[in-house]
Amino acid sequence: MTQNTLELGDTGQQKKTGPVTCLGITFENEEVRRAYFTEELRKKLQDPEFRKIEGFPIGNDENILNLSDPPYYTACPNPWMADFIAEWEAQKLECQNYHYHREPLAADVSEGRSGLFYDAHSYHTKVPHKAIMRYILHYTEPGDIVFDGFCGTGMTGVAAQMCGDRDMVISLGYQVKPDGTILQEEVDENGKKVWIPFSKLGVRRAILNDLSIAAGFIAYNFNAPVDVSALEIAAKNIISNAEKEYGWLYETRHKPTGKKGKINYTIWSDVFTCPNCLSEIIFWESAVDHSLGKMREFIKCSSCGVSNSRSNLERFWVSEFSRDENTIIRKAKQVPVLINYTVEGKRHEKKPDLEDFDLINRINDMDVHEISGEKEIPDGFNTRQPKLSHGVRRIRDFYTKRNFYVLSVLRKNLPNDRIGKALDFIVNSYDLTHSTLMTRVIFKGGGKKPVLTGYQSGTLYISSLPVEKNIFQGILRQKLPIIIKSLRSVDKYQVVSTGSAAQTNLKDESLDYIFIDPPFGANIMYSELNFISEAWAKIFTNEKSEAIENSVRKKSLLDYRLLMTLCFKEAYRTLKKGRWITVEFSNTKASVWNSIQAALTEAGFIVANVSALDKKQGSFKAVTTPTAVKQDLVISAYKPNGGFEERFQNEAKTEEGVWDFVATHLKYLPITKRQGLSMFFVPERDPRILFDQMVAYFVQKGYPVPISSQEFQSGLAQRFSERNGMYFLPDQVVEYDRKKITSGEIKQMTMFVSDEASAIQWLQQLVKEKPQTFSDINPQFMQQLGGWSKNEAQLDLRELLNQNFLNYDGKGPVPEQIHAYLSSNWKELRNLPKDDPALVDKASDRWYVPDPNKAGDLEKLREKSLLKEFDEYKYRKGTFKRGEKFRLEAIRAGFKKAWQERDYALIVSVADKIPSNIIEEDPKLLMWYDQAVTRLAD
Repeated sequence: MTQNTLELGDTGQQKKTGPVTCLGITFENEEVRRAYFTEELRKKLQDPEFRKIEGFPIGNDENILNLSDPPYYTACPNPWMADFIAEWEAQKLECQNYHYHREPLAADVSEGRSGLFYDAHSYHTKVPHKAIMRYILHYTEPGDIVFDGFCGTGMTGVAAQMCGDRDMVISLGYQVKPDGTILQEEVDENGKKVWIPFSKLGVRRAILNDLSIAAGFIAYNFNAPVDVSALEIAAKNIISNAEKEYGWLYETRHKPTGKKGKINYTIWSDVFTCPNCLSEIIFWESAVDHSLGKMREFIKCSSCGVSNSRSNLERFWVSEFSRDENTIIRKAKQVPVLINYTVEGKRHEKKPDLEDFDLINRINDMDVHEISGEKEIPDGFNTRQPKLSHGVRRIRDFYTKRNFYVLSVLRKNLPNDRIGKALDFIVNSYDLTHSTLMTRVIFKGGGKKPVLTGYQSGTLYISSLPVEKNIFQGILRQKLPIIIKSLRSVDKYQVVSTGSAAQTNLKDESLDYIFIDPPFGANIMYSELNFISEAWAKIFTNEKSEAIENSVRKKSLLDYRLLMTLCFKEAYRTLKKGRWITVEFSNTKASVWNSIQAALTEAGFIVANVSALDKKQGSFKAVTTPTAVKQDLVISAYKPNGGFEERFQNEAKTEEGVWDFVATHLKYLPITKRQGLSMFFVPERDPRILFDQMVAYFVQKGYPVPISSQEFQSGLAQRFSERNGMYFLPDQVVEYDRKKITSGEIKQMTMFVSDEASAIQWLQQLVKEKPQTFSDINPQFMQQLGGWSKNEAQLDLRELLNQNFLNYDGKGPVPEQIHAYLSSNWKELRNLPKDDPALVDKASDRWYVPDPNKAGDLEKLREKSLLKEFDEYKYRKGTFKRGEKFRLEAIRAGFKKAWQERDYALIVSVADKIPSNIIEEDPKLLMWYDQAVTRLAD
């Protein structure tokens, strides 16, 4: 759509000229377009069935209509999404009717958490748009339709649009030919860097959805064109007009000259009670060592001289009469302690004087008729902190009276057009991060002055030293220039909807690619954190549909997994066959990681790759928690093509179904993983992981697995090409060999031993590369045991070796596996017969990986032992006590056998005896259990 010319009056109101076309209808101008679709949305809102759509927000019709800009953005489920998709599909070029095939983007992606769009508006989580661009360019072509069901601030929409910006694409390190072909750097057979084509320059269209009202509004403003010159004039007019009338709220007197200065910010301080003499202790004065620029470990009372740790101090509470509620309320006492101000162009600092206190009292007596401020915050995981620490009960309690009043003034009577929504967006961008009492000072030591910082992301934390900033100056100087600069790049509308990702009402197989960064367990409580912003809009997130863990709201990990499964099933339904979904994951808990993978598998997706996304800057929790994930993980999964799924219906009960799955799956796996000139082991091509993927697919479809793990490995070796412990299709192995020439030795994946299964994998990797004796293996093995799961029974090394590997006792010819290793590393042992005494002597007592036939015999003996132990759990009375050890491999073997025999009740009954966290943290057990529960329900 072409952008209109905007003319601004003194108030910033805009007049629009020029016809516009939207969804096949031509309108006189944007205002007419907006009026027409607003009335259409009004009709929709009067339909009771429309309001029953999953995740429908909490708010009345007028507030939803006021916030929306239909049909591009609706503060409710967008009823025009399918219409846009139909229009975009019709606009695709004929040259896009190509055979689609992509390998997963296997490279680790690194992009900094900064830049125009990143800095323009803070949100609890945000993936840099440049990082998303790499995925969109890899998986799509110009005109393709991208979907993000958990869009947050809408960076997927920004990335989709920026794929048509030549300079932006070049800034990612790519080259762009005159015809729009995008080239990326690779290394050829001779080790030289070459540029090869991989994508095309051009805008992709995006459908953005989020359950959150706050997120949807931010996403809309980043993905809707606006006349930035008109916006800048309007913003300056509104702020300057407001400042002329209310600038006195931020005035203070400069005592040396008697002139009035402008307050930049005021530091407030909590007040505590001395447990010894009951005197007031002002935190700023007693807890801060201003000479060293740091907090004191012990706080000394200025009245009695007794020192106490902060934990021993009681907060000083005051009772205030609330005229609005006609009742007495209890609040934590806070006093202003330092004012930073500017007079005649110079900055100064002072302690508040009587005139400053008189101003604050005068402001506190003012009436603010803003209904959003009276909204009580709900009881929740995050909201409990400010309730308990400072007595916060209502939205306005998060602000000083002065800042709440100014925000009310700025938001009052904004025009209900694109400029007005952008103005609201600008105010909103400054509000939560810099206008509330959650803005604070921190100390970095070394005698430095305190540093002002915004709110602590992911929390509703009010510190003991909150900062009250001058909102007029903050918006004009800090936010307005950044937002204006970022919005200059936006010239296409993307479509934004507000509702649950579990019910989009899109048509089947209508999307070309999905990129999502969903909520992860109990990481962030979005609806609670967005409650302040949404109170101003008077529309709230429907938290019943929120996929989170929240103990206060009685949402468990199981609830989270079930909701995510519904969302992934909807994604699977709407994605075209053979296409990809990318899921960014950021959580420190294995149980949440497994829940995401289980939900993806249950929906029908097949995981093909897991890589890292480094945002180059840890969040607060990631930096301070030793076990935190320092890099986000990115899961690449695909929806199988229709041809395979149709064949599978006939092959599912036979071994042919296994090999058809493997051959199809190998096509979707990365052939290499590279970093510079180095090539890395591709774990998805490991036979054990291939087997697990095959089993998961059969189980998800409800079929018994027609082959054992050793039969699988034997058949794999017969049917596919093996290189460095990985398996390839014939055409893939040619490319792998070609690329390996320039890389030399393949770097193996790092193994972490935490249980019996990982111990076996570690041993297999160890003795496959180098057959060794027990005395060689034991010290290396002991070093790996530090992370062993506390619930997992720890097997003796000899038992692990006896059950899974073979030992050469010096009788008969030296096994080929040992012979190959010895002859490669000792010159004197080369070309000797396999029964030569010198070779036999060197080979004796070495453990080695058996060939598939002998491995099959070992597997049968091991499985018999595991099932015997499972029988003990099967007939056990009572549950396992916390900390009681058991053998997870026995439970896995038992669950697998029970599945084959369709004894779903046995799986559930044994699972009920095991602590729930054990099931949740083990992907295989979780898969068997979830599927068994589903089959029993059916």
